[in-house]
Amino acid sequence: MSEQTTRIVILGGGFGGLYTALRLSQLPWGTQQKPEIVLVDQSDRFLFSPLLYELLTGELQTWEIAPPFIELLEGTGVRFYQAVVSGIDIDQQRVHLQDGPEIPYNHLVLTLGGETPLDLVPGATSYAYPFRSLADAYRLEEQLRVLEAADAEKIRVAIVGAGYSGVELACKLADRLGDRGRFRLVELGEQILRTSPDFNREAAQKALEARGVFIDLETTVESIGPDTISLEYKNQVDTIPVDLVIWTVGTRVTNVVKNLPFKQNQRGQITTTSTLQVLDHPEVFALGDLADCRDAEGQQVPVTAQAAFQQADYAAWNIWASITQRPLLPFHYQSSGEMMALGTDNATLTGLGIKLDGSLAYVARRLAYLYRLPTLDHQLKVGFNWLVRPIIETIYSAVDAGDERG
Repeated sequence: MSEQTTRIVILGGGFGGLYTALRLSQLPWGTQQKPEIVLVDQSDRFLFSPLLYELLTGELQTWEIAPPFIELLEGTGVRFYQAVVSGIDIDQQRVHLQDGPEIPYNHLVLTLGGETPLDLVPGATSYAYPFRSLADAYRLEEQLRVLEAADAEKIRVAIVGAGYSGVELACKLADRLGDRGRFRLVELGEQILRTSPDFNREAAQKALEARGVFIDLETTVESIGPDTISLEYKNQVDTIPVDLVIWTVGTRVTNVVKNLPFKQNQRGQITTTSTLQVLDHPEVFALGDLADCRDAEGQQVPVTAQAAFQQADYAAWNIWASITQRPLLPFHYQSSGEMMALGTDNATLTGLGIKLDGSLAYVARRLAYLYRLPTLDHQLKVGFNWLVRPIIETIYSAVDAGDERG
């Protein structure tokens, strides 16, 4: 790295990482100040995770919610490495990549996200299906097709965790499997969607009841077998036959992050200042799932895609400000509400003084997410497809109906 060129290395290409890189490429750099921006992710594709559920119902296609990084970064000047981060040398300011080059940096952005902890319950690592990544969705889709092709009259599914992910999965899969599906939603707490607004929780409860999803509250998973799940409720353990167990509970930071010499909370998240900088290391920024952050008002920033999306703008600005000798801005988190899909053509939405559910909320959710997709070019491609696809499907249906009559 030359002495004249500043290098910014961003580890993790989720909402925090990709959007920070895109924003950095758009800021007004002087001729002598423009840095080299490097983005590293183990996948070759960005994942718009709030829409991952729609892959399982065929409502959306992979290219819409998981465009390649190379396509998104074209013309931005951002360099992309597809690699696994094996270590970070904070003193020497170098990133070590597995089977890749060593990358020195002047500024480092940590957005490596989290992992689903499957080793908390015996058998979960072997028999439960996590649902966090594109690879998870593909693996689950493959198993669903196997079960659908089998002769069994019923497909028994247990979903562990009645948070946002568990509820959305239960509704989407219930719509996919129809009368063949038998669903259990297993929750340790006293209610579903513990942190959700009452309106959304009530809408979700109705959607689950309408689909015949059985909810086990205050229930602990004792173990998972190849075709069973053992549940404890009020000190009594029942072993129930299942065909599929999906695990949606928990987030754990990666070992690379755990091993860093930074102040961390009990969950291993890195403590940051309100400017998103790591304590005692102003050249390092942390955001998203791995950050323990309080904003300018002192409120705890939630670990959500919405928060990471907002943090990216501030992180990019503050890196730019530190390089161009300008004052940094403390992060102000603003909740824009909460949206959930509750099956096909059904959703709930609360925020900014609005409460919606049903088909109208489903359309509003789609439009809100369309606006948040990365790059205008991708938004236009996806938006055009959403407009044209129903027309094409209607034409094909009419042609097929005509062929049958003929």
